[in-house]
Amino acid sequence: MSTTDLTGQKGLKTGALGLLSSVVVGMASTAPAYSLAAALGFIVLGGETLVGFQAPGIIILAFIPMFFISVAYKELNKVEPDCGTVFTWAARAFGTRTGWMGGWALMAADIIVMANLAQIAGSYSFTFVGEVFSNPDITAISGDVLWSTVAGLVWIFLMTWIAYRGVEISARLQYWLLAIEVVVLIAFAAVALFRVYSGNGIAESALPELSWFNPFSLPFGSAIAPAVLTAMFIYWGWDTAVAINEETSNPKKTPGNAAVISTLLLVVTYLLVTVGSLAFAGAGETGIGLGNPDNAGDIFAAIGPTLFGDSVLGHIMMLLLAASILTSAAASTQTTILPTARGALSMAAYKALPSHFTKMHPKFLTPTWATWGMGIISAVFYLLFTLVSPNLLVALIGSLGLLIAVYYGLTGFASTWFFRKTLFMNARNFFMRGLIPLLGGLIMTVVFIYGLQQFMLPDWLVDDAGNNVTIFGAGAVGVVGLMSIAVGAILMIWWNLVNSDYFKGKTLERRAHTAD
Repeated sequence: MSTTDLTGQKGLKTGALGLLSSVVVGMASTAPAYSLAAALGFIVLGGETLVGFQAPGIIILAFIPMFFISVAYKELNKVEPDCGTVFTWAARAFGTRTGWMGGWALMAADIIVMANLAQIAGSYSFTFVGEVFSNPDITAISGDVLWSTVAGLVWIFLMTWIAYRGVEISARLQYWLLAIEVVVLIAFAAVALFRVYSGNGIAESALPELSWFNPFSLPFGSAIAPAVLTAMFIYWGWDTAVAINEETSNPKKTPGNAAVISTLLLVVTYLLVTVGSLAFAGAGETGIGLGNPDNAGDIFAAIGPTLFGDSVLGHIMMLLLAASILTSAAASTQTTILPTARGALSMAAYKALPSHFTKMHPKFLTPTWATWGMGIISAVFYLLFTLVSPNLLVALIGSLGLLIAVYYGLTGFASTWFFRKTLFMNARNFFMRGLIPLLGGLIMTVVFIYGLQQFMLPDWLVDDAGNNVTIFGAGAVGVVGLMSIAVGAILMIWWNLVNSDYFKGKTLERRAHTAD
């Protein structure tokens, strides 16, 4: 069998999406409202040292490596617009086994996050309905593990079905879901800043200062590093815009531009909400302050009632906040299925996975086995972790960071090495294809090493009773991350024994870029 280039030949619907649709999918994949609700409080808390009002600086600091990696995605996509993204690019640059593990890291991260997103979507379904009908009994069900799990499984099935029906339907749904999120987030920040600047804040309110954007006055190990690690999670997901590259109107240009634009829009949105929240609520460790650990789980629920007041308008705004978090988690559940299914499709097309994953729907032009397989595996994973311990769902967030660092970092290094023969042709190549992606890869490596070191500590995660959440005596977060990588290595060895054509380079050869 000769080496093949299957770009645009996998049966996906070509030309289905434009730049705007790709940006929308990229932004929606990060779940902005949910990410801010769940992570902003932890960013403000930092580690052993409170980050406090320097949180906007942390948001910018975490954006830098994400932007660097988005540049790597953009440049690699120009010459190799394959829906396998990191799988294909790493295999081209470093060889088949590295490519396989890169593809696995992406799929494992997506499967793991589905469990967390489904749990949030399931829980907030009852919160939202309870707010609509002003029924506290329905709202209380959101804390019931059984019913929130059932609702979460329903969301997984529904979003898998929509993804199965076609990428255009998926994109149209995202327009509405993302619009709700962004409008509510901007309204939240605008009301907060208006109240502060008009003198109608609370005792803890503070006018924004330029010093808030400088995090370097904080200690690195006990504040900056753990806060950045958390902040990087809220950016993750924009690469979905590139995973749908073979279905865009201009595969070599549109997806890469969408990835970069998505990251830029995200940093603006996150900074606006972060500054507004801190300005109104402050960074205090009591009351509605963002430094209060009791508020970290959902900063909108903590700040919202005080910000909007106990009026009809206030209740409407709280309803919209609940709706934004619900739609955010639901939207991200759906957009998470897209890159995983397409990654599996690409791996199967190059014979790195069983050929069943190349099956396409004749009408919808979507990967049938890959899409439904992603949904089913995610549902089983979600159910398994919930049955073992709902606390493990919290551990998943940290382990995600490790997998994200692996495949983002690998993409940065792949760009530098793949383009090594043309880096010095001009200044643009040197910076955009070499230095910037390399710096992104190095930062991700540091993040992985530091994160793993912290996550393996037995007391990194504790349950509601104050007990350490561990696996084999080590921190559950770190162990889950390492086990995810180990499972990938075992599956790679098994498939190498079953069908070695891909691993011998017969279907996807290792090569360097030689000319533009």
